[in-house]
Amino acid sequence: MKILMVCLGNICRSPLADGLLRKKVEEKGLNVTVDSAGTSSYHIGSEPDTRTQENALKHGVDLSFLRARQFSKSDFQDFDRIYAMDNSNVFNILQMAQSDADKEKVKLLLDLIPEQHNKEVPDPYYGGEQGFEKVFQLVDKATDILIEELENA
Repeated sequence: MKILMVCLGNICRSPLADGLLRKKVEEKGLNVTVDSAGTSSYHIGSEPDTRTQENALKHGVDLSFLRARQFSKSDFQDFDRIYAMDNSNVFNILQMAQSDADKEKVKLLLDLIPEQHNKEVPDPYYGGEQGFEKVFQLVDKATDILIEELENA
């Protein structure tokens, strides 16, 4: 199983989802590959936002090894599931889809949480520290549900 997390710049939300899921996959010993990407080219090669890294480290998740990259059409072939952080990301990803099978791989991350269906992971970039913590809690819950789903597959 290969899972891709996607946000706009690949420096806040998607690297957090990537790092959190990688940690949980490793802890459970699952055969799952995890990566992240952004729909824009703004931050290619950059490490995750310092505030995202600091908040993740508070919870024992190291993101320092991750580097931003841009989503590409080949990601549809390389990944089984593609989780977007918001509807704008879904739209941008679907614009690159070449088949219905590609489109079926794309979902909002928070759709994993029943009470958050059709909700977006808010972008904490322009907010304060509490925004990064809120994003962590949402992504942590979604990745817990995803891990449970993967264990039972």
